[in-house]
Amino acid sequence: MSSRLMFPALIHTITYLKGGIFGVPLFHKRESQFSIRTPWGLSFPPAYVDTHSLSRRRKIYSQEKGFRYQSMEKPESDVAIIDYLQDAPLSDSYEAALEALSSLVRQQKHGDQKTIGGKYGKLDRMRMYLKTLDLEERVAGLKIIHVAGTKGKGSTCTFCEAILRESGFRTGLFTSPHLIDVRERFRINGVDISEVKFLLYFWNCWNQLKEHETEDLPMPPLFQFLTVLAFKIFVCEQVDVSIIEVGLGGRNDSTNVIEKPVVCGITSLGMDHTETLGNTIGQIASHKAGVFKHQIPAFTVLQVSEAMDVLQENARELMVPLKVVEPLDSKALNGLKLSLSGDHQFSNAGLAVSLCKTWLQRTGNWEKLFQKDNREANLPEAFLRGLSTAHISGRAQIVHDSSSSISHVSPEVAETSGDLIFYLDGAHSPESIEACAKWFSVAVKGNNQSPSLVLSSSHNIENINVVWKNGHVQHEKCNIQEFNKISKKILLFNCMEVRDPQILLPRLVSTCASSVVPSDISSKDLSWQFSLQRLWERIVHGIDTDLLEKSTKMDGAETSPHREFLYEDASNCSPSNGYFACSAVIPSLPLTIKWLRDCVRENPSLRLQVLVTGSLHLVGDVLKVIRR
Repeated sequence: MSSRLMFPALIHTITYLKGGIFGVPLFHKRESQFSIRTPWGLSFPPAYVDTHSLSRRRKIYSQEKGFRYQSMEKPESDVAIIDYLQDAPLSDSYEAALEALSSLVRQQKHGDQKTIGGKYGKLDRMRMYLKTLDLEERVAGLKIIHVAGTKGKGSTCTFCEAILRESGFRTGLFTSPHLIDVRERFRINGVDISEVKFLLYFWNCWNQLKEHETEDLPMPPLFQFLTVLAFKIFVCEQVDVSIIEVGLGGRNDSTNVIEKPVVCGITSLGMDHTETLGNTIGQIASHKAGVFKHQIPAFTVLQVSEAMDVLQENARELMVPLKVVEPLDSKALNGLKLSLSGDHQFSNAGLAVSLCKTWLQRTGNWEKLFQKDNREANLPEAFLRGLSTAHISGRAQIVHDSSSSISHVSPEVAETSGDLIFYLDGAHSPESIEACAKWFSVAVKGNNQSPSLVLSSSHNIENINVVWKNGHVQHEKCNIQEFNKISKKILLFNCMEVRDPQILLPRLVSTCASSVVPSDISSKDLSWQFSLQRLWERIVHGIDTDLLEKSTKMDGAETSPHREFLYEDASNCSPSNGYFACSAVIPSLPLTIKWLRDCVRENPSLRLQVLVTGSLHLVGDVLKVIRR
C-alpha cells in the first residue's frame, strides 16, 4: 500500500429532502407532494384487515372475526367500515398519513421554549390526549421499561427488547428517530409494525384527536403524537412488555406520562441538547432523573461525579433504589459476541441485563423461567441469545455496497470492480463521536487484514449482496485478490447546525487523519457545509484557511471531485496556494454515492472505507440511497 494512500478524505454533503426540521429530513417521501384526501373528521375503531383491504373502497370486517382485541373499544363498535381511502391505493394512503404527520412539525428553531398555544402544559396535554383516546387506564396497565440518557438509549432498549423476546414475551419497542421509515419507531416482537396496522392505528388516533381539537387543546406536535400512537399500538397489540425510549431529556419528555413503570434506566450522560437541558452535566442529569418514580427501582451506568451526585440526590428524594451497573464482562457471553459493535456497547448491555432481570423479577416471571439459571454468575440462555442477535440500524453498522459492481455485465467483468464499504454510525455528541472513531479504527483494521469479517446474522437489502449486521459483515465471495486491495478511508460527515462541529470534528481527525481538495459548488446554498470544510482544513493544517473561503464562491464549479482526489498526497495540500486535497463539498447525497461507486468501478484494486457519521438523519439518507 502506498504511504500516501494512508490518508482518508473528508466529504461533506447536503441532503435536500422535503418535510424536514432544520434542513434535516424527517419523512422520506416521493418527490411530488401528496394532497390529503382523507376526511379527518371520520372516526373508526380498529378492525381486522388484510393487505388488500385498504386498497378497496369499502370492506367490512367484524371485530370478532380474527381481531384479538375486542375489549379495546366500546361495545357498540362491533363493525368497522374502512372507507377513508376512497379508492386510493395502499401506497397513496400511506403517503397521506406521512403528509398528515408532516403537518405536525412545528416550524420553530431548535431549543425554542415557546409553547404551542393553549392553557395546558406539555404533560397535561399528553394526559388529555390519552384520555381522549380512552387510553389512560390501559397505558397504566402496560408493563414498561423506561430508558433515558444521552447516548446508548436506543442500543440499551434494543438489547432489552431482544432479551425479553427471546425469553418468550410479546414485546413492544418505541425508539427515535427513524432512519428511513417512520414505522421503524414501533416494533412488535422485533419487527417494524406493518403498513396496514400502522395506517389502522394512525387514522384511529388522528381522527379522534382532530374531532376533539380546540384552541386550548390543539393537535399534538409531531413527537407527542408519535408517543401517543406508540401507546395506542402497544395497548391494541397486547404486548407483554413495552420498552420506551425517552425522546429528549426526561422530566418534561412526552413519554414521562408513564406513572408506574416496572423499572427505569439511565444510560451514559454527556453534553448534548444543551440549549434545552442546560449547560452543565448536572443540569442535564437533573432532566434525565425526571423519569424516576416513587420507589420504582432504577439503574444507571458509571457517570462522571457531578452527574452521579445529581442522580443519587433525585433518587433519595423519591426513595428510588438506584443501582450503578458495571459494563458487562465479555466472559459472561460464553464465547458469543455482542451483536452491536464497539466497546461502549458492553456498558449498554450490562444496563439492559439489569433492567430485564428486574422486570422479570417484579412481574413474577424470573423464577418461573430461570430457576436453573438463577446463579448470578450465569446469564440465562435467552439473555445470551438476545445479546448476540439484537439489531439496530445506523449504529456501528457495516454495509458492503455491491451496487458499485456493474450489474448488467458478466460476473467476470463485475468482479474487476473495487470495494465500497460503508461504516454507519449516527453519533452526534462529543462522547458518541469519540466512541464511533474508536469503533471505526478497529473495524477498518479488521477488514484490511481479512477478506471477510465475522458473520453475525443475515438481513437482505436490495443491491447489497452480503450478510451483515451491526459491526459485522461477511462477503458472499472472496478471493486472494481481496488481499491486494488499496484501502482509502473517507469521512462522509454532516451535522445539524445546532451541534458544535468544533467539538465533534477534532475527535475524528485522530482516527481519520486526511488528504486534500474542495469541490467548488455555487448552485445551492452550501454555506454550512463549506463552514464545516473550512473547520476541517483548519484542524488538519492548524491554521486559518481564508483562501478556501474565497474559492468556495467561484462560479461554474464542478459537482464532484476529480478522480485524483483519492490519490493525492496530503503534502500537496498547501493553504498558501489555495489548493486543498483534504476535503470536498458535494451538493447532494445521491451525487456523493454515485461518485464513490464510480471510483471503485474504475479501479478494481481500490477499497473505499466510508465512515458516515455526525447525524442519524445523514445515516438514514445514506441507507435509503444505497438501497435503491
